[in-house]
Parts: sequence; C-alpha cells; structure tokens
Amino acid sequence: MSPMAVTSLPLPFLSSSSSFTCHLRRAGTATTTAASSASEDFDYPLADPSLRWPHLRFPHLPAPRFPATVAAAPPVPARPPQEAEDPAATSASAPSLVEPLDARAHRGRVKKLSKLALRRAQDWRARVAGLADAILALPPGAHVDDVLDGARATPDEVAFVVRAVGESSWRRALDAFEWLARSSAPASRAVAVVLGVLGRARQDSTAEEVFLRFAGEGATVQVFNSMMGVYARSGRFDDARQLLDTMHERGIDPDLVSFNTLINARSKAGCLAAGVALDLLSEVRQSGLRPDVITYNTLISACSQSSNLEDAVTVFEEMIASECRPDLWTYNAMVSVHGRCGKAEEAERLFRELVEKGFMPDAITYNSLLYAFAKEGNVDKVEHTCEELVKAGFKKNEITYNTMIHMYGKMGRLDLAVGLYDEMRAVGCTPDAVTYTVMIDSLGKMDRIAEAGKMLEDMADAGLKPTLVAFSALICAYAKGGRRADAEKTFDCMIASGVKPDRLAYLVMLDVFARSGETEKMLRLYRTMMNDNYRPDDDMYQVLLVALAKEDKHEEIEEIIQDMELLCRMNLGVISTLLIKARCVSQGAKLLKKACLQGYKPDAKSLWSIMNAYVMTEKHEEGLSLLECIREHVSSSQDLISECSIILLCRKQTSISAYEQYSQRLTLKYPGQNCNLYEYLITCLVEAELFSEACQVFCDMQFIGIEASKNIYKSIISTYCKLGFPETAHGLMDDALQSGIPLNTLSCRVIIIEAYGKIKLWQQAEILVKGLRQASGIDRRIWNALIHAYAESGLYEKARAVFDNMIKTGPLPTVDSVNGMMRALIVDGRLDELYVVVQELQDMDFKISKSTVLLMLDAFAKAGDVFEVMKIYNGMKAAGYLPNMHLYRSMISLLCHHNRFRDVELMIAEMEGAGFKPDLAILNALLNMYTAAGNFDRTTQIYQSILEAGLEPDEDTYNTLIVMYCRSLRPEEGFTLLNEMGKRGLTPKLQSYKSLLAASAKAELREQADQLFEEMRSKSYQLNRSIYHMMMKIYRNAGNHSKAENLLAVMKEDGIEPTIATMHILMTSYGTAGQPQEAENVLKSLKSSSLEVSTLPYSTVFDAYLKNGDYDLGITKLLEMKRDGVEPDHQVWTCFIRAASLCEQTADAILLLKSLQDCGFDLPIRLLTERTPSLLSEIANYLEELEALEDSAALNFVNAVEDLLWAFECRATASRIFQLAVERSIYRDNVFRVAQKDWGADFRKLSAGAALVGLTLWLDHMQDASLQGSPESPKSVVLVTGEGEYNMVSLRKTIRAYLLEMGSPFLPCRARSGRFVVKNYSLKMWLKDSPFCMDLELKDAPALPKLNSMKLIEGYFMRAGLVSAFKDIHERLGEVWPKKFSRLALLSEECRDEVMKADIQGRKEKLERMKKKGIVTARKSKTRARREKFVREQEQNMKVVLE
Repeated sequence: MSPMAVTSLPLPFLSSSSSFTCHLRRAGTATTTAASSASEDFDYPLADPSLRWPHLRFPHLPAPRFPATVAAAPPVPARPPQEAEDPAATSASAPSLVEPLDARAHRGRVKKLSKLALRRAQDWRARVAGLADAILALPPGAHVDDVLDGARATPDEVAFVVRAVGESSWRRALDAFEWLARSSAPASRAVAVVLGVLGRARQDSTAEEVFLRFAGEGATVQVFNSMMGVYARSGRFDDARQLLDTMHERGIDPDLVSFNTLINARSKAGCLAAGVALDLLSEVRQSGLRPDVITYNTLISACSQSSNLEDAVTVFEEMIASECRPDLWTYNAMVSVHGRCGKAEEAERLFRELVEKGFMPDAITYNSLLYAFAKEGNVDKVEHTCEELVKAGFKKNEITYNTMIHMYGKMGRLDLAVGLYDEMRAVGCTPDAVTYTVMIDSLGKMDRIAEAGKMLEDMADAGLKPTLVAFSALICAYAKGGRRADAEKTFDCMIASGVKPDRLAYLVMLDVFARSGETEKMLRLYRTMMNDNYRPDDDMYQVLLVALAKEDKHEEIEEIIQDMELLCRMNLGVISTLLIKARCVSQGAKLLKKACLQGYKPDAKSLWSIMNAYVMTEKHEEGLSLLECIREHVSSSQDLISECSIILLCRKQTSISAYEQYSQRLTLKYPGQNCNLYEYLITCLVEAELFSEACQVFCDMQFIGIEASKNIYKSIISTYCKLGFPETAHGLMDDALQSGIPLNTLSCRVIIIEAYGKIKLWQQAEILVKGLRQASGIDRRIWNALIHAYAESGLYEKARAVFDNMIKTGPLPTVDSVNGMMRALIVDGRLDELYVVVQELQDMDFKISKSTVLLMLDAFAKAGDVFEVMKIYNGMKAAGYLPNMHLYRSMISLLCHHNRFRDVELMIAEMEGAGFKPDLAILNALLNMYTAAGNFDRTTQIYQSILEAGLEPDEDTYNTLIVMYCRSLRPEEGFTLLNEMGKRGLTPKLQSYKSLLAASAKAELREQADQLFEEMRSKSYQLNRSIYHMMMKIYRNAGNHSKAENLLAVMKEDGIEPTIATMHILMTSYGTAGQPQEAENVLKSLKSSSLEVSTLPYSTVFDAYLKNGDYDLGITKLLEMKRDGVEPDHQVWTCFIRAASLCEQTADAILLLKSLQDCGFDLPIRLLTERTPSLLSEIANYLEELEALEDSAALNFVNAVEDLLWAFECRATASRIFQLAVERSIYRDNVFRVAQKDWGADFRKLSAGAALVGLTLWLDHMQDASLQGSPESPKSVVLVTGEGEYNMVSLRKTIRAYLLEMGSPFLPCRARSGRFVVKNYSLKMWLKDSPFCMDLELKDAPALPKLNSMKLIEGYFMRAGLVSAFKDIHERLGEVWPKKFSRLALLSEECRDEVMKADIQGRKEKLERMKKKGIVTARKSKTRARREKFVREQEQNMKVVLE
C-alpha cells in the first residue's frame, strides 16, 4: 500500500451498503454547494433527494423546503500574498474544469464512420440539440415530460441531452435524468453523464445520492470514474481513494482514467509531500497500466503547485525514460515548477528547449517564464519576456498583469504597480480577485492604508468576492497603522461574507485585541481559532499572556497554559520561558521547576531569556531563587547557573553583589570560559564606576587565558584612562592591535591623550602625537585632543601653537579646536583675554560658534561675574542663540547666589519659553535663594512645583526645606522631612541637624533635640564645638544642668577640647538655674587651668549672683576679679547695667551702678541722676570705643542702657541714646521706615526697653505723617519683632503687652510669625482718636521712682501697674481684642470685676441660645493634641533610628 493510500476499511458496495452509505452521507454534508447555473430563475424542487425518492430514508438530510434555495457559490481558494498565481497551475487544472478526464482520454481516438453513419450522426446531433434547447426554453415550474414524452428519444439520446442541458442548467439536466429513470433503468453511460454534470456544478451531495441509487451491481468503471471525478474537483482524495478500493473489492479493474482521476484528487487535496508523486506513479505501474502523458502532466502539475522541484524533475525524467513524449502542457508545468522554486535560469533553459523541439509557446508558457523572473525581481527580464509575449501575438492577460504588479509591490515600487493596474483596466483586461488581492497587499505593506481599503471596495463593486488573502492583507495593514477599529470591522466583514479566517488572520486580530486591552474579545477569538484547529505560535502566546497578566486574569492564564501543554504539546521549558517573558513569573517558575524535576535541562538561550524577563519585571530575588532550584536538581548546569546568577545581578544593576558572587565562585574555580560573562561583569562594574574591580576582573581574564573581546578592550582602556593610568591603557591598546582585534584606534588614542592631559602629563601626550606624525599622519581629532591636553594645564601658548600649525599645514581647526584654546585661557584664569582671542579669531574669518560662547558664559558664571554673564547672555539672545540646560543651571545658580530675584524669575520664564523645563538643580537653587531671603511662602510654592513636575526631591531639596521650616519655627515639619529622608536612603547635611537643634530649642522640643544629637553622634558626623554649645544651651534652658556638665566629658571623648565659651555656657546654665555657687566653681576650675581667663566667665558669675538677688555677693565678686588682676570691661558694665534694669527697688539699682562707679565707670549712674548735656557726647565717645572691639559690644551696651533708662522713667534720655545708636549704625537705619513710604518697622535685635523707645518714636512719626498726609502709607503696615529672645526676654510678647495696653489695632500676622499687621485706615483712626496717642513725646521723670516701672513676668516685660489687671483679664476672659483690653485695664478692680462677670454671663447665654437653635456647637482646640501626637511620633522614630 502506498503512503498516500489512506488506511480505510474496504466498503462492500450495495450488498453491505450501510457503511459506505454513511461514509458518502458524511462526506456529502461536509462539502459546500456551488452556485447555480445560468438559469437562475429556474426552481426545481425535486432536486432534493428525499423528494425524488420518497420511499428511501435520508436521515442525514434536512427536511424539504419549497421552493428550494439556490446553493451558494464555492469560496475562491486563497492565494498567498507573497506570490501571484502560477499560470501553470491554471493550465494543469483547466481541462478538468471543462470535462472529465475520461473524455480527455477519448478525445484523441479517431473513429471511422461510413457516410450513412455520418448522416445519422448529424441527424442525431441535431435531434439532441433540439431537445436540449426545448428543455432549456421551458418556463420555470414546467416539467421536461412535455418535451421528452412525445420525442420518442432513446436512452442514449437522453443521456446526450442530459449532457447538453447540463452545460447550462444542472437542475434541468437532473430533471431529464429523472424522466429517463422513471421510463426505464438508466444505463451506466447516463449515470456517468449526470454525475459529471453534478460534479462540474459542485453538487457533491446530490451526486452521491444519484450514485447510491443507480450504481448497482452493473455499475461500470466509467460510473466509478465519474464519481471519483466529483471528489477530485473538491479535493476529496480520501473519498476518491475509498472508491478505488471499492472497485477492487467489486472486481472492477480500474483503468488509467481511474488513476489519473485519483492523482488529480490528490493534487487538489493540498501540497504534495516529498515522494508522494513518485509513490502515486509507482502505484499506477503496479496496477499493470502504463502511465500516459496525462498521468505525467497531472503529477508534474501537482509538484509545481507544491513547489516540489525534486519530485517534478524525477517524474519528468521517468517520462522521458518511458518514451512518453512530453507535450506543451508538460513543459509549461516544468517551467512553472522551476520558476516557483527560484530557478529562473533553468526555467529559461526549458523555455528554449521546448521551442527547439517545435512547440509554439502559448500565453501560459510566457506567463510561467514571466513569473520565474518576477520571483527573482529581475525587472529587465520580466519586461523583455512581456515584450516577447506581445510579439508572439498574445495579449497581456490578468495573469501577466498580476505577476508584474506583485513583483513591483514586493519591491516597494508602488507607482509602477498602480500604473500597471490602471493600464490593465484601460486595455479592457478586467482585474480578477488575484489582482485586487495583490494590490491590497502591496498598498498595505507600504502604509497606504486608505488606498488599500478603497481597493477592497472596488473589488466588491466589481462583483468579485474578496479573498481570504485580501482580507488578511487589509487587516494586517490596519493593525500595523494602529487603526484597530478598522481591523476589527474588516475581520467581521470577512466572517459575514463567508470567508473562513486562516491562521494569519487569527493571529493578527488576536494581536490587535491583546494590544488594545480587549481581553474578552481576544479570548473569544482565541477559542474560535483553537476550534478551527489553528494554533498560535510562541510569540502570539506571549502576547496573549502579557495581555491577560496586565488584567490579572489568572484563570484564563491557566486555561492558556493547559492548551499549550495538552493541545499544542509544547515543552514545559518553552512554556515556562513564555510565561516568564509575559511577566507571569510565578506560573513560569512553577512550570520550569516541574520541568527540571522531570529531567529538563534548560539551554543557555532559554535561561538567558528567563533571566531577562525577571530583570524586566524587577523580580530579581525570584530569579535567583529559581536558579538555586535548578542548581539543586540539574547537577550538570552548575557552571551555567553561576554565569546566569552573575549576569542577573549585573542586569539588576547590583554590581557589588555580582562582583561578590564572582569572587566566591573564583575561590572554588574560575567561573568559566564564557567571554560574555566577563563582558557583562566588566561593563556593569564600569557603569557603576567600580573601576578597580573592573580592572581586577580583566586581570583574571588574562590569567585564565580568555581572549578579551573588542568591547572589553574598549571598556577597560577607557577605565584605565578614568583611573588616571593612561600608560597602561596605551599598552593595552597596543596588545589588542597585535592580537588582531579591530579596535577603533582613533577613539582610543583620543581618550588616552585626553587622559594624559587630565593628569597634567602633557609631555606624554606630545610623544604619542609625534609618533603618529612620523607614522601615518595625524587626524584632526588627535590635534584637538592634544589642544585639550594643553588646556587642562592652562598652557595657552602651546595650544595656540598647535592651532596655528593646523591652519598652516592642515587639517583645518574646528569648533572643538577653538574651544580647547579658550579652555586653556579659562584654566589659566586669564578670563580678561577671552575677548581678545575672540576678536583675533573673527579677524581670521572664524565664526564664533554657540558652544564657544556657552563656554565663555560658563567660565564667567563659575567665576561669579554676574555682569559679564548677563552681558554675554543678552548678546546671545540678540544673536538668536539660546543656552543649553547646563548653562541655564549655572546662570540661575549664580543669580540665586547673589539674590537677583527679578533676574532669576525672568530667566526662568525665558528658559521655559525656549522649551526647557527647570530641573531639580535649578529648583533647588531657587529654594536656597528664597529660604536665605526668608520668603518661606515662595519656598513652599517652589517645593510644590517640584512635586507637580514629577521630580524626585534629593538631599539638597530636603536639607533646604528642613532649614526653611526651622527658620520659620516649624520644627515638626522639619522632623517629618528628616524621617522621609531616612526612608529614602538620603543623608541629611550637618547644617540640617544644626537647624533642627536650634528650632527644637526654641520650640522647647528638648527630648527630640536630645535624640537628634545622639543620632548625629551615632552616624559619625564630624560635630564641631558649636553643636555641643547648642546642646548645652538646650540643657541649660531645660534646667538639666547635670546633662550640661556631662556634655563636657562627651566633648573630650569626641576629641573636642572645651573653650572659654564652652565654660561660659555651662556657667550660664548654673546661673539660670539659680546656682551661682556652681557657676563660681566652674570659674575656679578655669582659673586653675592653663586657659587665659577673660572677663566673660567672671561676668557669667556676676550675672548668676545678680539674677539670684545676691547683689552684695555680686559686688564682692567684682572686687575679687580686680584683686585677681582682671580689669573690668564692657562685658562687666553691661552685666551690671542689665541687672540694675531688673531691680525692683531703685535703691538696689543705684547700689549696683555705684559699684561700677567705684571701679571707674560712672556713665550709667550719671545717666540716671544727672541731666548734663555732656553726657550724650561721652556716651558717643564710649560707643566709638566699643565699636572697635567687636560687633555686638556696642549693641549689647546700648540695649542694656535702654532697658535701664526705660525701667526708671528716664525716657527722654533713652530716646536720645536710641537716636544716637541709629546714627552710629549700632541699630539699623531702617528700624522704622516712615520716610521711605513703607511705614514698616523692624525691632529685631533690640532689647525690650529699646524696642519700647523705638515703638513710641515710630508711632510719633506715623502720627505726624498721617496728619500731614505725607508720605502716604501703604495699604497695610507691618511691625517685625521676630520670635527671638534677647537676654531671656521675648521682644514679641513685650510689644504685644504694650500694644494691648494702648488698645492699638495691631494684630499678630497669621501667615508669618513674629509680625504684627494693621490696616492703614484703622491705624490712622487710632493715632487720631486714641487717648494714648495724644502725647507720644518721651520725657524724663522729675525724680527717680522708688520702684521699677517695668516688671518681668513669664519671659517678657510689662508695666508694673498692669500686671494684676493683665492676669485677671486673661485668666477670666482669655484673649480679647486690644480695644476691649485697654478699656478693662483702665477700670478699677471692682468695676472691672462686674464688667467681666456680665461679659462671661452674656457669652454663656448666647452660647446656650445658639445650641438650642442648632447653629453652632462648642469647638475643641486640637492644637495641643496634635503637638502631643507629634512628640510621641518623633520619640518612636528616633528610637528606631538609634537602634
């Protein structure tokens, strides 16, 4: 049995007809019916077998329908888009489409007839033709009985009538056959004829029923051949083979027509595998038959359709050997098969051979040869063959045009393809389905999608049904162009038109749905595709899995995995690779582990793909875990696993871990001989700037004997140059060249020369260049590198010499040459010569490029020359140049450093207009500028813009923000940012910690400050003395003096020796705690040390005793200081004056001031007791002496004097000294700015007394300006006090108490602390109407009061007579408006008590009424709760950090 003989049981005919009948019925239902014949209006209900033979049962057939429907036309076979129709195939199948093969076999037989027989034959033909015409002329619904009953036609004549009618209408032919069957049993000839008619009409099921009914015991070979012909037309080779087997069982010997028909069925059933044609030929010979020319031609044509050149040549050779003479059909098929297989020269040789043998080439011959040349893209040969075709008298048909159009389409020459299409239509050659399909495919591939869509519409308009290839080509074009909706619409149209999608169409639409996220449609189409027995490829499965993984459709993913494993029989390793590539990592890893347990050994390529997927999904740890699993179960993959692990770590960008694993592997054995491993590792280390490690790996390579690749040499030469070893890099370059490695020597030499320049070895660079000059000349880039090497050392003259030599001998200098020369001047610091060189270059007709200007701009920006930077920048804008991002960054940083706010904002706007967006460095510069200027609102806005731009804040951002929050006394936000930095792995600057410490001290967050200090020490910050001093002040303010003393030991442990200032802080701590003896003990220890003791520690001891009220002891210690040989100075005077200002009794203040008088300094007591004009000049002289000592000496002295004079009501004197301090710039000249139309005031750094003097003078100035109307006031007036304390006294609270007493309209600013704001209208009205403003002149009291007029309570000054009223009002009413407070403070105690009781009662009643109405509910302050929560969180965070 031949391979093509399908294994099927022999079917007995009629005697055991059940199985054969079932087979025929099954096959009949699987076929598609063809279009009806030309008589479309004729309806023949008896075509249904169940109606024609009602006594038989046809359970497989549908119930009869009246009228019967016209069967649809069979689908046009799809043609591959890459190749046009093969004309030989058309020639091979053309005879079978016209008549059965048995007719072709008998055509050549010559029949000798007598004259009578000829006359009878002519009468018979006329009679048959008349009957046929009469039948065809019958109206619809009429029967043939009206014609045949009176004709007295013989059965043979009726058989010929059936054949003649069948050429026009198979239904009428079947009607005539039915008439014959009713009249008598039809002969075999009639059955064979009607089967042939039905076969040509593609009515397979009807033919099968006729065959079953009439092919009885007397059936001949012709009947079987006709039924085989029916199957052959539909490509049903298995059914044809079964009929042949049935003939053998029935004892009917198949003839040559039977085998030719079988071969024809096999050729139409699909591509012939190699050897099938030879097996069929051998089967013919084994049957005792001699193959004829039709046999050979059918086999060769089948080989041609399958592009099976070897079998075609073998059959052709056997044909020659068996002395069967080839005909034109044979040569056409041979030319075609050679053309299909790309053997154009052999096809051309066969063409010449058939001409030599006397055959006249027909259109099919020329088209076959044309196809052969077109497949190779030989345009000249194609055009020549086309000309020969026309010369031979043939017209270019649709095959000719299709072949040429397809060739030009594949070559991308659509203009020629479209031209041929237009020519084809112009000459009257109607484009067929192949033409349209080729045009659609070509237009779609060239992205002319709209034209391709229009071509499909033209195809439908022409009455042609679009082919599968046409639909598929258009769907591909739509998908490629991103027109997914059009692709889906076209696919739906293809389904609706009855065209069944092929695998390509399914794959394209699956890809479209997957990429558009329409997973439901994708899954439905996938299931339909699987039901149609089409299987996706690996890439398509990966696309499907990716789409499902994005939507976490785990069940559907499992379904796909089952299909791959069970239906597609895919290898588990391949499936796991696809899953991991699709980021279904867990499923992929699970399958791969399962495969490894079954003995699967992953190859290197698959494992690399899997590891790459793990890298892409950032699941590196899972990848390493999978490698360990493979290492355990696949012992033979140890080296591969190690290499994969190292490469995975490299791709993970964890270069340190990769190097560590490499080192561990190195201790056991060398990782392997894989050069790619070393290339990955070295590249990773170089990218991570681990240059030393990269060099070590390279040395290991050399030791093992692995030959380095070109990329490794390139990386390692660059690495040695970056490390500053250009000599080593030079040697490696020479070694690579000697080994024959094709390095880019020019780029390597440039790098080496530049590296010599960076380490200032320009002499070596000169030697290298001289060697090149002697060898083969020097490239321009070498000269430029040498210029830059000179530039790194600032050798302008040498760089200029090279530049001049290039002008003289060539090659000519470039912009890079000019920039190198300018760089030499910049490095040498000769910026003033840049303009001179620019002028010289312009005189030599060199155009100054943008990069040169940018280089100059950058140089001036780094030098801090704002004037030159702005000059160059403005010139660039005028010339149409714009800086790059780097220069914008440098210029903006420079302007921010100089606080050029307006210029910065303008440059930011211009930068954004040029298409640049500010990066993080620029925004950080803005943050620094606004933070330094105290514009915290703008700082916050900049930070918000950083977040909105999607930028990731870095260390500079966070550090600046921490400083900003600390300066605005918002340490809570600063601690939050500090914790955020820790989470992100960012390192805070020491300044950030210092700012937080200072802000914590002011906000009394002492525990947080303590934890912050310990964190700084634990992180090994280089703490300076100021931080310890700050902590000592914090402990001092907290009253924790033991910690302050213990901090001295900590300082010594950390290698920082305490100084006088340190001891002063400790002594101040004891003094603040009321322990002057401890402060004195510290002083004694200082005296016993080697440190030189100044008046500062003595002053601290004095201050401790005086604050404690021990005035006598303070005076005693002053005298002891004099006995110790230390003369009192301004610090001592200031200390005693400040203490005198705090004395409640005037007598105590006089006592302290007299002690100063006894020590030789009588100015303070004279200021209180005398009114001589000379005092002011003496004060001025003394202030001049203090100004020469230190910055704050005069300020501290004046502040103390102002406190003293204000406390004891010498306020006119205080006013004069205040104005003197302003004149001498001890106080800022803008302490109040009424004359500048600002009307604002800034009392920061003033003591409480000085601030009250300044406030009174300021109000007086504003009152005068308000009455005179000049200068005009702004809309609001701001008074700045700050949040700081001077000498432990809060200036803000002091001013607040004074403004409350006066009933002023000043209110605390909500936006910024340490400020009071008032509207100009309210201020003017108050200055005009308030009784407190009637007389703002400062006067001295006639005599000194017995008691201090001011009292220090809770850290701020207040008028002594106001203290009780202030406490009473605030304790009972809380915060009240200034005007109300002023009225209450002026009342007597009894009246004030009654008023406040009435006020409290009124509030309660009002609140009750509002609660009843549901208008308002009592609010609860959350400020304290938030603060306590923050403190708890900070304590927890600090504990975590310290642990």
